Amino acid sequence: MASKADTKQVYRVQGFTCTNCAAIFEKNVKNLPRVQDAQVNFGASKITVYGEATVEELEKAGAFENLKVTPERERVEVKKEPFWKENWNVLLSAVLLVAGYLLGEQYGEESLLSAITYAASILIGGYELFMKGLKNLARLQFDMNTLMTVAILGAAAIGEWGEGATVVILFAISEVLERYSMEKARQSIRSLMDIAPKEALIRRGDQELLINVDDIQVGDIMIVKPGQKLAMDGVVIKGTSTINQAAITGESVPVTKTIDDEVFAGTLNEEGLLEVQVTKRVEDTTISKIIHLVEEAQAERAPSQAFVDRFAKYYTPAIMILALGIAIIPPLLTGGSWSEWIYRSLALLVVGCPCALVISTPVSIVTAIGNAAKNGVLIKGGIHLEEAGRLSAIAFDKTGTLTRGVPEVTDFIIFGDKNENELLAIAAVIEKGSQHPLASAIIRKAENEKVDISLEVDEFNSITGKGVKAKIAGELYYIGSPKLFAELNASNLTEDISNQVEALQKQGKTVMVLGTEQQILALFAVADEVRDSSKNVIQQLHNLGIKKTIMLTGDNRATAEAIGSQLGVAEVKAELLPQDKLEFIKQLRKEYGNVAMIGDGVNDAPALAASTVGIAMGGAGTDTALETADIALMADDLGKLPYTMKLSRKTLTIIKQNITFSLGIKALALLLIVPGWLTLWMAIFADMGATLIVTLNSLRLLRVKE
Repeated sequence: MASKADTKQVYRVQGFTCTNCAAIFEKNVKNLPRVQDAQVNFGASKITVYGEATVEELEKAGAFENLKVTPERERVEVKKEPFWKENWNVLLSAVLLVAGYLLGEQYGEESLLSAITYAASILIGGYELFMKGLKNLARLQFDMNTLMTVAILGAAAIGEWGEGATVVILFAISEVLERYSMEKARQSIRSLMDIAPKEALIRRGDQELLINVDDIQVGDIMIVKPGQKLAMDGVVIKGTSTINQAAITGESVPVTKTIDDEVFAGTLNEEGLLEVQVTKRVEDTTISKIIHLVEEAQAERAPSQAFVDRFAKYYTPAIMILALGIAIIPPLLTGGSWSEWIYRSLALLVVGCPCALVISTPVSIVTAIGNAAKNGVLIKGGIHLEEAGRLSAIAFDKTGTLTRGVPEVTDFIIFGDKNENELLAIAAVIEKGSQHPLASAIIRKAENEKVDISLEVDEFNSITGKGVKAKIAGELYYIGSPKLFAELNASNLTEDISNQVEALQKQGKTVMVLGTEQQILALFAVADEVRDSSKNVIQQLHNLGIKKTIMLTGDNRATAEAIGSQLGVAEVKAELLPQDKLEFIKQLRKEYGNVAMIGDGVNDAPALAASTVGIAMGGAGTDTALETADIALMADDLGKLPYTMKLSRKTLTIIKQNITFSLGIKALALLLIVPGWLTLWMAIFADMGATLIVTLNSLRLLRVKE
């Protein structure tokens, strides 16, 4: 496997028009002599090649579709040809079609002049189509090009030159529109790629140089003037400014950045002059990771797309066999007119083209994932996009998700004869070794009070879910939940202390106790401020039909209940250890089916993994969140959650509409063939119309806003 990865090359591909031609290109590349494997990403217009292949070999493999291939890292300026120049053959074919019709009106429909003009129209407009179709026919590959080629040549063979030419034009127009709409869907990724500048002003020694981002090294000093975009990720080492981070996080309100703050490539410096030390190479920046993950997400097949692909695999050959049956069986058995039944079978071939059906899902997925990325939500695959639309229950981690995650010590109550600074120093020095979010509050308080915390700590141990213990100056101290002290020595928790603990907890504060096995020395009450948006988000989710919202926390019940009632969550589960959260998520899945877990992507990893959809908060700058979650909210903002739900549900609705409509049109057209009411041009119009309608319907997802 390692050797396969060593020879991996990624290329961008220009010219994909449909999923079918992408599949043929993939197959052709796999057949190249030095290639072990290849994977095409149709949504992102990329191919990953495992092995060795030159650009010339790849372009030869894609010659059937005139594909242009360039290495992923190479920047290519795409020159847009004028419409008439790009589609001259379609326009000339259309002119000849009209001329053929006028000549038919003047000299009669059967006239030689009219037939020659129609034939010229067919050849000029359908040349590329015939080349692909005939090659496929020779290989017994049945796709839309094969169906159309047989239908058009069949129409000409039975003297229906006019209809054959009409089919060519309508099919060519359909291809142009399909290409345009797919490009529109992919535009969301392109706009992400263009966010970050390609050069930056770098100071090296005494010189200031304008350097290409590929040549910028970690540790370089980047100078960013007001009104400029940042080209690289880094840390501010000089200056203060407001930065518009909308491109990364979707937040419209600029954020103040000063020394030691993290900044991202693609964001806009609005006011001050900043000096930024570069922390990542260009391929590792947050925006590069977003683009990479979005493109990977668009390659991952959604369940509905997998169904469509399986269906189309058997559907196209079935249409060919059915058409052959219609052309041969009625004339042989009933003595019907050969030309009439051949005509009907040709109409079936045209209307049976699975274009609309095959494109119905990928366009929706590509559009939705691109729209989400532009709004600061990273959805890592079509499957997660679909599942987010089916959620029944959502579980929230409390600290850092529903609350700000920056706790402060609000009360410090002392028992016994030790002074305040001495106890604060003991608590802070023990908590320095702890990973618990609340530990930072005690350390900050000690720093603010300028307490000396250079005491020597021995035998530090964490007591999972309850607290920590350590020896200082030979004495063993514990700091943790009241529950820990009840287990150590129940007699320590006097009625007076228990009442004080309960009173603080009812105020929504978390109480930590400092003491030894023999006595309780102090109580620390810590409060974590609830986010402004949390209550509104919970309300919106209930309005969207989420049956259950649950807050999961390791905090004590009284504090959790106080915060839960303040936010309006339906249920609160408190005093949970990490494994309890995992078990609770499993139980929720049994009860509600589709369950989301929302956390910070670092803690709660097992619960995030066990949920149907794991959603991480604050993905920007957090590699763990980007890697572990199915969906990452790039801003530290829960407000993106209802938008994600709406987008997912809208996507599911549109995919269902597209599949139903595509199959419905086919069924209706098949019924019209029986009495002979379906003409060739009506068949292509139905197919083209269906393709265009499902594509435009999918593009409605670009309009979903917060």
